[in-house]
Amino acid sequence: MYRAVIEDLRRWKQSANRKPLILQGARQVGKTYILKEFGRLEYAQTVHVSFDRDEKARQFFNEGGSAERLIRLLSAHTETDITPADTLIILDEIQECPAALEALKYFQEEMPQYHIVVAGSLLGISLHGNASFPVGKVDMMRMFPMTYEEFLVALGKHNLLKTLQEQDWDIINTLSDNYIDLLRQYYYVGGMPEAVLAYSEGRGLQEVRQIQERILSAYRYDFSKHAPANEVPRINMVWDSIPAQLAKDNKKFIYGALKKGARATQYEDAIQWLIDAGLVYKVNRVSDIKMPLKFYEDFSAFKLFTLDVGLMGAMVGAPSSLVLIGNDIFKEYKGAFTELFVYTQLATMGMPVYYHSVDNSTIEIDFAIQMGEAVYPVEVKAEVNLQSKSLKTFMESHPELKALRLSMQNHIDQGWVENLPLFAFKEALKARQVE
Repeated sequence: MYRAVIEDLRRWKQSANRKPLILQGARQVGKTYILKEFGRLEYAQTVHVSFDRDEKARQFFNEGGSAERLIRLLSAHTETDITPADTLIILDEIQECPAALEALKYFQEEMPQYHIVVAGSLLGISLHGNASFPVGKVDMMRMFPMTYEEFLVALGKHNLLKTLQEQDWDIINTLSDNYIDLLRQYYYVGGMPEAVLAYSEGRGLQEVRQIQERILSAYRYDFSKHAPANEVPRINMVWDSIPAQLAKDNKKFIYGALKKGARATQYEDAIQWLIDAGLVYKVNRVSDIKMPLKFYEDFSAFKLFTLDVGLMGAMVGAPSSLVLIGNDIFKEYKGAFTELFVYTQLATMGMPVYYHSVDNSTIEIDFAIQMGEAVYPVEVKAEVNLQSKSLKTFMESHPELKALRLSMQNHIDQGWVENLPLFAFKEALKARQVE
């Protein structure tokens, strides 16, 4: 299946200053698949070593030695002549061999001509643990679940995606029913590649849900296997609470919703573990929406989002009839699915994303984003109803800004606010990034 990250990998390959590449991302987002596909498409041969299964390879790196020695050992071990420009070396599940992570420094210093990529499902945990990180000696890249646009490609909807990319709003508005129907499907299937593949092959909604449940079970297994034993109950509590926290009118994360009397100091490590594992995104509040947003960041208030809308549907047992047929999915759970969808798409764009609220006030702006030299207040509406007291009040005191509203309504620019359809907003923002 096509993944947009392969274009980033191609740019990495062509870079004159290329360093060993670390590809981060949660379990099951498709890191191994895309690296093998990258090797198949761009190199004469690929050497793939997975440290969770290959004890001999772990031994090579644990014993140490020069980069030249390690290349020679890998070549003999895999029975492959490793040549600099023709061979892609993939070191997988590198968190199982911290010595291999440290060795990237020597590959960069001693043998930069070799093309080396590494990946790991829990690499973020290792980087915040005892692993020695090769600062300044590696390139970094992040991989996410499949986006709505990648979902369209997987279903063979190439022309619909091309229309979104061309930004012809008259045509897009005419086809809105098609896009909304596909958005419903994405809400149910989500972006985990195994689930998308099953759905694209027509294997049925129940199999999709079973795949999602297996992935969720694997995550819980990771909690118990890799997290400190005393943190596991708290990690489970935080993870389980996220759907309910997002279903509140005020989606700010509340520690008291976990347990009566719960305090931040008791759960901060659990939250950070989930973030490091790539399973949860943390969106901090800003006290105002001005350039640069980072200056107005407030670390005491935040929202938590799971990594995928389809997985959240599985977590809460959302029935397929509600998601795919009924008209209520866009307003059920007080827009939790919609806001999660928007954030998971924004997360792939590499821009600063926050939210804004005012203490002792009903004013809350769902997201604040920064693109280039501009900042935008972003309101997310789960339905066609565009009434927005918070946004209107906020904009009256910030007339220098232009707001974005993401909803099920067709595109319309009202001057102070531009409405972008939920299914088209990412391509619209990408077009602005290029300008």
